[in-house]
Amino acid sequence: MESGRKISVIVPCFNEEESLTTFNQTLIRCLPETYSFEIIYVNDGSSDNTFRIITSLAKSNPAIKYISFSRNFGHQNALKAGYDFASGDCAISLDADLQHPPAVIPELIAKWEEGFEIVNTMRNDHASISFSKKISSRIFYQIMRKLSDVNIENGMADFRLIDKKVLKQLKLFNENYLFFRGIIPWMGFRQTIVPFTANERFAGTTKYTFQKMLKFATTGVTAFSVKPLKISIYLGSVIAMVSFIYGLYAAYIHIFTDRAITGWTSVIFSVLFIGGINLLMLGIIGEYLGKLFIENKRRPNYLISDTNLIEQD
Repeated sequence: MESGRKISVIVPCFNEEESLTTFNQTLIRCLPETYSFEIIYVNDGSSDNTFRIITSLAKSNPAIKYISFSRNFGHQNALKAGYDFASGDCAISLDADLQHPPAVIPELIAKWEEGFEIVNTMRNDHASISFSKKISSRIFYQIMRKLSDVNIENGMADFRLIDKKVLKQLKLFNENYLFFRGIIPWMGFRQTIVPFTANERFAGTTKYTFQKMLKFATTGVTAFSVKPLKISIYLGSVIAMVSFIYGLYAAYIHIFTDRAITGWTSVIFSVLFIGGINLLMLGIIGEYLGKLFIENKRRPNYLISDTNLIEQD
């Protein structure tokens, strides 16, 4: 094994005051002594004492670095900041709630030492995870595979190792709507997967509400595929064909028979159905146009209010 190599560990944090100290102790115990390391805590606009704890940890350990955002910019942007500032020969990202077990890190490094440039992880849910959470997660990944142009395995997590070669390329990504679970498979390079069993959350509650998960799923689909737009075309064509056939039938009834009855039920049903489909399709188109509007502004992914790091080239 080579000596003098450095590992960057990236830890996004949002209101993790209850678990952060325990997480830090556990993480340091799991890092191999044969490497030097830096731990980059990214405070994503926490409203509790998370940042105070991070600065306290940094004072007691020079290997601990921190980035603090001016507000909450989201988990994916926190990861982006960590990747932007990482200076190691590889970078490992994981969450601070201990659901991503630091004990798996040596296994990730072992795969990296074998020559893999990206080592992904695949989550096996803990028995305490609710049935609805498991089902929603499975549906999410199935939809992603059907509607996007990248293959994302069930349980793919943002707990991963990437080589500095990949890290250099990843720093070039400046899109506003980041979805690393799609970006990483899309990039190629030599990749492998290490399975792990997710621990119970050490403290606090999940930061991914249903609304955030839905937004996350929408970002994942629209960032990597135009298939929803194609579905709009196909669905619109089918409805137009059905409407045309129904129109011919109505004309036939009116001209050649005396069964035509003036009524409003079929008219109301048709108007509501067609109107609902139109609004749905306009919503899909609007989602893409909205993203183009935001991307065109070229705003930064995040704003830093405090850090003890020097920006990397």
